Amino acid sequence: MGMGDDVLAAYNQKRAEERERATPPRPVPTVYLISPCTKPRQTQRDKWLDPPRKGVAAYRAFADQIRGAMNSIPLSGAHVTFVVPMPGSWSPHKRALYDGARHQQRPDIDNLLKALLDAVCPANDCMVWDIRASKIWGTRGEIRICVIGGDK
Repeated sequence: MGMGDDVLAAYNQKRAEERERATPPRPVPTVYLISPCTKPRQTQRDKWLDPPRKGVAAYRAFADQIRGAMNSIPLSGAHVTFVVPMPGSWSPHKRALYDGARHQQRPDIDNLLKALLDAVCPANDCMVWDIRASKIWGTRGEIRICVIGGDK
Protein backbone atom coordinates (compact mmCIF):
# COMPACT_ATOMS: atom_id res chain seq x y z
CA MET A 1 0.00 0.00 0.00
CA GLY A 2 1.37 3.37 -0.95
CA MET A 3 1.20 6.69 0.81
CA GLY A 4 -1.81 7.81 -1.25
CA ASP A 5 -3.80 4.73 -0.30
CA ASP A 6 -3.46 5.52 3.42
CA VAL A 7 -4.66 9.08 2.88
CA LEU A 8 -7.61 7.90 0.80
CA ALA A 9 -8.57 5.27 3.40
CA ALA A 10 -8.40 7.84 6.21
CA TYR A 11 -10.49 10.27 4.16
CA ASN A 12 -13.13 7.61 3.44
CA GLN A 13 -13.22 6.60 7.11
CA LYS A 14 -13.72 10.23 8.17
CA ARG A 15 -16.54 10.73 5.62
CA ALA A 16 -18.27 7.53 6.81
CA GLU A 17 -18.12 8.72 10.43
CA GLU A 18 -19.55 12.12 9.43
CA ARG A 19 -22.44 10.45 7.56
CA GLU A 20 -23.13 8.22 10.54
CA ARG A 21 -23.29 11.21 12.88
CA ALA A 22 -25.46 13.19 10.45
CA THR A 23 -28.05 10.41 10.08
CA PRO A 24 -30.44 10.61 13.02
CA PRO A 25 -31.48 7.33 14.59
CA ARG A 26 -34.85 6.02 13.43
CA PRO A 27 -37.53 6.36 16.09
CA VAL A 28 -38.88 3.11 17.48
CA PRO A 29 -42.68 2.80 17.37
CA THR A 30 -44.74 1.75 20.36
CA VAL A 31 -46.90 -1.18 19.29
CA TYR A 32 -50.29 -1.87 20.85
CA LEU A 33 -51.76 -5.27 19.99
CA ILE A 34 -55.27 -3.88 19.70
CA SER A 35 -57.29 -4.26 16.53
CA PRO A 36 -58.32 -0.83 15.18
CA CYS A 37 -61.97 0.11 15.32
CA THR A 38 -64.04 3.06 14.11
CA LYS A 39 -66.33 5.15 16.27
CA PRO A 40 -70.00 4.63 15.43
CA ARG A 41 -72.54 7.40 15.30
CA GLN A 42 -74.32 7.18 18.64
CA THR A 43 -77.73 8.42 19.73
CA GLN A 44 -79.27 9.11 23.14
CA ARG A 45 -80.77 5.65 22.96
CA ASP A 46 -77.28 4.08 22.97
CA LYS A 47 -76.74 5.35 26.52
CA TRP A 48 -79.40 3.11 28.02
CA LEU A 49 -79.98 0.38 25.42
CA ASP A 50 -79.13 -3.03 26.88
CA PRO A 51 -77.55 -4.91 25.20
CA PRO A 52 -75.90 -2.19 23.12
CA ARG A 53 -75.83 -2.31 19.34
CA LYS A 54 -73.00 -4.40 17.83
CA GLY A 55 -70.95 -1.41 16.61
CA VAL A 56 -71.36 0.51 19.87
CA ALA A 57 -70.33 -2.54 21.92
CA ALA A 58 -67.25 -3.07 19.72
CA TYR A 59 -66.21 0.59 20.08
CA ARG A 60 -66.69 0.56 23.86
CA ALA A 61 -64.52 -2.57 24.15
CA PHE A 62 -61.89 -0.94 21.91
CA ALA A 63 -61.94 2.26 23.99
CA ASP A 64 -61.53 0.28 27.23
CA GLN A 65 -58.53 -1.60 25.77
CA ILE A 66 -56.93 1.64 24.54
CA ARG A 67 -57.42 3.44 27.87
CA GLY A 68 -55.88 0.46 29.66
CA ALA A 69 -52.86 0.42 27.35
CA MET A 70 -52.05 4.12 26.96
CA ASN A 71 -52.83 7.26 28.91
CA SER A 72 -51.98 9.97 26.38
CA ILE A 73 -50.98 10.69 22.83
CA PRO A 74 -48.38 13.28 21.72
CA LEU A 75 -49.84 16.67 20.86
CA SER A 76 -47.69 16.85 17.74
CA GLY A 77 -45.21 14.85 15.73
CA ALA A 78 -46.87 11.44 16.05
CA HIS A 79 -47.21 8.95 13.22
CA VAL A 80 -50.01 6.48 13.87
CA THR A 81 -50.10 3.32 11.77
CA PHE A 82 -53.25 1.23 11.90
CA VAL A 83 -52.61 -2.41 10.98
CA VAL A 84 -55.96 -3.80 9.83
CA PRO A 85 -56.24 -7.59 10.13
CA MET A 86 -56.76 -9.55 6.92
CA PRO A 87 -59.98 -11.54 6.60
CA GLY A 88 -59.73 -15.20 7.53
CA SER A 89 -61.28 -16.15 4.20
CA TRP A 90 -58.23 -14.98 2.23
CA SER A 91 -55.94 -17.65 0.80
CA PRO A 92 -52.38 -18.01 2.12
CA HIS A 93 -51.08 -16.67 -1.20
CA LYS A 94 -53.21 -13.53 -0.98
CA ARG A 95 -52.25 -13.05 2.70
CA ALA A 96 -48.55 -13.21 1.81
CA LEU A 97 -49.11 -10.78 -1.04
CA TYR A 98 -50.97 -8.17 1.03
CA ASP A 99 -49.06 -8.40 4.34
CA GLY A 100 -47.75 -4.88 4.98
CA ALA A 101 -49.39 -3.44 1.85
CA ARG A 102 -51.40 -0.23 1.97
CA HIS A 103 -55.04 -0.58 2.98
CA GLN A 104 -57.24 1.39 0.57
CA GLN A 105 -60.79 0.54 1.51
CA ARG A 106 -63.14 0.89 4.44
CA PRO A 107 -62.78 1.68 7.29
CA ASP A 108 -61.67 5.20 6.46
CA ILE A 109 -58.49 6.45 8.08
CA ASP A 110 -60.16 9.56 9.53
CA ASN A 111 -62.72 7.40 11.34
CA LEU A 112 -59.98 5.16 12.77
CA LEU A 113 -58.06 8.21 13.97
CA LYS A 114 -61.19 9.78 15.46
CA ALA A 115 -61.94 6.59 17.42
CA LEU A 116 -58.37 6.48 18.77
CA LEU A 117 -58.29 10.15 19.79
CA ASP A 118 -61.75 10.02 21.38
CA ALA A 119 -60.79 6.90 23.33
CA VAL A 120 -57.46 8.24 24.60
CA CYS A 121 -58.52 11.80 25.42
CA PRO A 122 -62.32 12.10 25.27
CA ALA A 123 -62.49 15.57 26.81
CA ASN A 124 -59.81 17.43 24.88
CA ASP A 125 -58.61 15.71 21.73
CA CYS A 126 -58.70 19.22 20.26
CA MET A 127 -55.26 19.71 21.85
CA VAL A 128 -53.67 17.40 19.25
CA TRP A 129 -52.62 19.68 16.40
CA ASP A 130 -50.16 17.68 14.31
CA ILE A 131 -50.54 13.99 13.58
CA ARG A 132 -49.87 11.68 10.64
CA ALA A 133 -51.82 8.49 10.04
CA SER A 134 -51.43 5.45 7.79
CA LYS A 135 -53.24 2.14 7.47
CA ILE A 136 -51.84 -1.12 6.19
CA TRP A 137 -52.85 -4.78 6.01
CA GLY A 138 -51.45 -7.21 8.55
CA THR A 139 -51.86 -10.71 9.93
CA ARG A 140 -53.17 -9.29 13.22
CA GLY A 141 -54.62 -5.96 14.29
CA GLU A 142 -52.18 -3.44 15.76
CA ILE A 143 -51.83 0.25 16.42
CA ARG A 144 -48.28 1.60 16.11
CA ILE A 145 -47.44 5.07 17.40
CA CYS A 146 -44.07 6.57 16.55
CA VAL A 147 -43.06 10.02 17.79
CA ILE A 148 -41.06 11.66 14.99
CA GLY A 149 -40.69 15.10 16.52
CA GLY A 150 -42.73 18.00 17.80
CA ASP A 151 -44.08 18.90 21.23
CA LYS A 152 -44.96 16.36 23.86
